[in-house]
Amino acid sequence: MLFTDSLFIFGLIALFILYFAIAKKYRWMLLLGASIAFYAYSGWSNLIYIAVTAASTYGITRKIEKMAESASAEVKAHKAEWSRDEKKAYKEREKKKRFRWLVLLLVLNFGILAVIKYGAFTMRNVNSVMGWFGREGNLPVPQFLLPMGISFYLFQTMGYAIDVYREKYSCEKNFAKLALFVSFFPQLIQGPISRYNELSEGLYAGNDFESKRVMLGVQRILWGYFKKVALADRILPAVTMLISDSEQYDGIYAFIGILYYTLQLYADFTGGIDITIGIGQVLGIPMAENFQRPFFSKGIVEYWRRWHITLNTWFKDYLFYPLSVCQPMLKLSKWSREKLGKTVGKYVPVYIATIAVWFLTGLWHGAAWNFIVWGLMNAVIILISEKLTPLYEKFHQKYKWSNTRPYEGFMAIRTTLMMGCLRMFDCYRDVPLTFKMFASMFYKGNFHILWDGSLMQLGLSAADYIVLLAGTVILFTASMFGRKGEVRERLYNKSPFVSCCLTVTLFLLVMIFGAYGIGYDSSQFIYNQF
Repeated sequence: MLFTDSLFIFGLIALFILYFAIAKKYRWMLLLGASIAFYAYSGWSNLIYIAVTAASTYGITRKIEKMAESASAEVKAHKAEWSRDEKKAYKEREKKKRFRWLVLLLVLNFGILAVIKYGAFTMRNVNSVMGWFGREGNLPVPQFLLPMGISFYLFQTMGYAIDVYREKYSCEKNFAKLALFVSFFPQLIQGPISRYNELSEGLYAGNDFESKRVMLGVQRILWGYFKKVALADRILPAVTMLISDSEQYDGIYAFIGILYYTLQLYADFTGGIDITIGIGQVLGIPMAENFQRPFFSKGIVEYWRRWHITLNTWFKDYLFYPLSVCQPMLKLSKWSREKLGKTVGKYVPVYIATIAVWFLTGLWHGAAWNFIVWGLMNAVIILISEKLTPLYEKFHQKYKWSNTRPYEGFMAIRTTLMMGCLRMFDCYRDVPLTFKMFASMFYKGNFHILWDGSLMQLGLSAADYIVLLAGTVILFTASMFGRKGEVRERLYNKSPFVSCCLTVTLFLLVMIFGAYGIGYDSSQFIYNQF
């Protein structure tokens, strides 16, 4: 089920009414029922996967917590008898036991993801490698239907399990409540990937109706729908045409495709996140922001601190830091310092961890080499940027004009175009073709298409271009005003009447400028495939 389906919209309105109509103690149960219904709509068989994740996480995290409590009690009971070394040794042994249970949970759940999402990709590559060595690669290639949002709910749930193991907070004792945390329906499409300590309180509290909060939440939902149906879905035909025929649409067409796809992806992804966070706000359930004006970034490192924030922080907290300081990595760092010198040695853990994180980030986005290369290209650019940071600092110190607003604007445009070029791997889904199309922008001089009317042959009318241009200006203006605080909040505090007018305006924008009508079928959210 899509957020743009009429069934979802009317169901959501009914949910809002029921949520505030029933007793507080039953409200979380209503959310659980709605989440199960939402997920079941995509296929009853998919419920098996999410049920396995919820059940295994519930059982093993409770086991881990009981083991930790038992170990703590044992240490207290022998406090006077055991020496410091004996206590330390006992704690280490017990921690290893708990760690083995955590590993079992991670292997089970990520193993399911690996088989379903990467099984076919792996077997195809194994067959190809066998062919290189003159052997017939005819191993069977499994085909599975990827459950909706599996990468999102798995990352969220496994993050919760790791935090319980780290004793960051206690595990959830009520299985049904944990199941709600795992399956909360607005997040299943494309995140954000929430943390248990941030989401659980609002999720289970049964929040009161607050007119201001509901108004702001509805505005956030409408803002998300405007991005999705008026911008992302409107420009989709042109993007599809540009990437479907690389022989005809190369050169400057490829550059236009970068710009179009950047707008489509941003409007689609942030639109879905706005709808999700807006739903949570209406219900009184705060959720983590996933974007912070990424196109204002002056470099790629800053860009990835602003784009898909919850995924990047997940990888940082649960993979990058643990990998950087694990015992094998520390031993490798020590060996590198001794054999390669201190300067080189100190960078080895950071480089390996960075490359590993971005390799897995690419793989998370899709079981294909174009995503892997995209991830590794990001890693290379980030490492080069970090290495050149001292030179950048000297440059900015020497040339004061580089600290001005115009130059910062240049850096923001440069970063946006660089990220757009990297997204060509996502567009063309073929590594050699992507490099070919990138090169064509520099040697294929078909600039005449910019003024000879060719852009009008991409499935977009003059009215479409006017709406897209106006919508882009609105997005940019909203981002500019948003730097000093939430625009919706400021407007409501200034005048509730003005805030009501904004709600009506957003509704009319969605209804009038949304790309729908006879024969129109709203496209799936891009990140739903992950």
